[in-house]
Amino acid sequence: MRPVVSITALFVSAGVSAGAAFAQDAALIERARQIHDAVITIDTHDDIPGNYATPEVNPCTGTDMQVDVPKMERGGLDVAFLVVYVGQTPRTPENYERAQQQAMQKFEAIHRLTKELCPDRIELAMSADDVERIHRSGKLVAAIGIENGYVIGKDISLLRKYHELGARYMTLAHNGNNDIADSWQPSERNGDNGFEHDGLSPFGEQVVAEMNRLGIMVDVSHISKASALDAARISKAPIIASHSSARALTGIERNMDDEMMRALAATGGVMQVVAFRSYVKEMPPERQQAMQALREQLGIQGGRGGMRNLDEATRVRYEQGMADIEKRWPSASVRDFVDHIDYAVKLIGIDHVGISSDFDGGGGVVGWNDASETFNITLELVRRGYSEEDIRKLWGGNLLRVWREVERVARELAADS
Repeated sequence: MRPVVSITALFVSAGVSAGAAFAQDAALIERARQIHDAVITIDTHDDIPGNYATPEVNPCTGTDMQVDVPKMERGGLDVAFLVVYVGQTPRTPENYERAQQQAMQKFEAIHRLTKELCPDRIELAMSADDVERIHRSGKLVAAIGIENGYVIGKDISLLRKYHELGARYMTLAHNGNNDIADSWQPSERNGDNGFEHDGLSPFGEQVVAEMNRLGIMVDVSHISKASALDAARISKAPIIASHSSARALTGIERNMDDEMMRALAATGGVMQVVAFRSYVKEMPPERQQAMQALREQLGIQGGRGGMRNLDEATRVRYEQGMADIEKRWPSASVRDFVDHIDYAVKLIGIDHVGISSDFDGGGGVVGWNDASETFNITLELVRRGYSEEDIRKLWGGNLLRVWREVERVARELAADS
């Protein structure tokens, strides 16, 4: 049995004795553990830093990241899609070259992790069959996704190179338009003046066709609604949303609305619901203002990295301040996150929904804030009455089915050509 984190007792239902409630809780937890051990758990979006798999950040020995090998082992997270992410900048020849170099740095880091640092504990999957083979061997599985098609610039031939290195999905755009597609969030900083292509560009249509031919899953997270609908219409293979939640529950443009979700499902695809706090639960502006005031009061600058070099006294004051803020305005929890899974399952069906975290890219909710807490998701699904087969699909079965279909379409297109 794989190790799991300890779980706090569930709330005692009204009218049920403490002893009976304890017995019910123990049985439910044991059933959840059995299911968690039995299924393959896949998280489709985990970011990595530029110095990943180096002496400074060695995922094999434990890090301050949300996903590393020890945390995956403790939480029973079997498969992590490690993400080759490059941020959007103005589209110039120099920036295209720089983006490609940054992408290669991350590809090389993932290969270094799985081939040099701890190949006895984690292995790179190049196919859906590889995932199951590696899992049976007792090792963890790494897979590779690209976030932002900006890394190909205008050179479609780079898709083959990245595919050979292991890329098995690519998010067409990120925060800012690129040559492939409009983003959900055009960026004035990068010269965007609103939506540019009204969906996919002609080049973007060629990119989708080439991804189909190579066997790279088309990812519509982060892109505009028109771009996502174009991708669903044009792709000959099922598409995915590698890390998105439901706009009906959290009304931000970054999330997917019902029309987008239905279009994705119509391709046979899968929406990987994401545990990103602000995508899962809308927070009042007072909370953000209080957090900003606390950071300013303590002289904390920057994002997650600004916390790493705090002295102990400042860290204690920050944690006390955050505890007060959390008490006043509770942030998103595992239950809020699974609400999005419930909504998607009811709208598009159990066969088209999966799970992702966006760990180390801002993701995480109370109860699933790093890979060591992965079991808590399975526990909440069991509490809500999902069967083992349902949970198997949500945790990876649906994604593996889509991956295999994308591989099949690629073989068929290769045979036709």
